[in-house]
Amino acid sequence: MHILQPKHTKLSEKEAQELINKLNISKSQLPKIILNDVGLPENCNIGDVIKIERIEGEKINLYYRVVV
Repeated sequence: MHILQPKHTKLSEKEAQELINKLNISKSQLPKIILNDVGLPENCNIGDVIKIERIEGEKINLYYRVVV
């Protein structure tokens, strides 16, 4: 992982389900990220939900993606 690359974290099934319920969407409505993306953790599989933490100044922005 490069120092400038945002932190990618795999959510557990429980966390992913809570996120989907909170946003009132389905997994297919989340933006996609390809399985062979170099930023993904090693243990990712298709259908996993990934949280991306991007630090911009003093603010941390969270983004969510589903692995395809």
